[in-house]
Amino acid sequence: MLTPEELSALMLSAKVAGFATAVCLPFAIALAWLLARYEFRAKFLVEAILQMPMVLPPVVLGYLLLLLFGHQGMLGQYLHAWGIQLVFNWKGAVLAAIIVAFPLMVQPIRLSFQMINRQLEQVAGSLGAAPWRVFCSISLPLALPGILIGSILCFSRSLGEFGATITFVGNIPEETRTIPIAIYSLLQQPDGESMAMRLVILSLILAFSALIANYWIMQKYQRKLEA
Repeated sequence: MLTPEELSALMLSAKVAGFATAVCLPFAIALAWLLARYEFRAKFLVEAILQMPMVLPPVVLGYLLLLLFGHQGMLGQYLHAWGIQLVFNWKGAVLAAIIVAFPLMVQPIRLSFQMINRQLEQVAGSLGAAPWRVFCSISLPLALPGILIGSILCFSRSLGEFGATITFVGNIPEETRTIPIAIYSLLQQPDGESMAMRLVILSLILAFSALIANYWIMQKYQRKLEA
């Protein structure tokens, strides 16, 4: 059985990852569609910005978030005046997870859109279907495997986020102490290794489950293509 502290870290991690995935999803679909279907002058810049969280150290991302959304930050001072607090708050952990996990959601969805047979969309359009209807009835269902895989990757990455989170929102029990931060905290204690190991095993189970789900979706989609 999990201790109250371990259960709190697990539930907080799930909440942060769930909110991050839900917020990322519509924007990831829109951006993936844009990158897959259109060529424009600033496309390289958009792709570079999208990949930036993948190459920057997480601590740097956390510090940049602190500069932007801290109480005296460029945006944070206005949010604070309106009663919106992100620093040292679980909502800030959601923002950090969104920043680091968003690229992982976009890429599989983009690949799914690129693999769709454009003739199906063109035929539907020639029969009088509006663009939004073609997208909702043809493009989006055919891209569903990529959407599911991207969501799993985003959720998993959000569960494991550490560097940007601890830099931006700190290490506050029951508020910002997610599973990775709880493991870090326990390892700082002389007798915390055994409790940390329980959370490590739990993290491995969650990661393995995500990989199995990812593999199952890919195999199912591959069999459908071969049929």
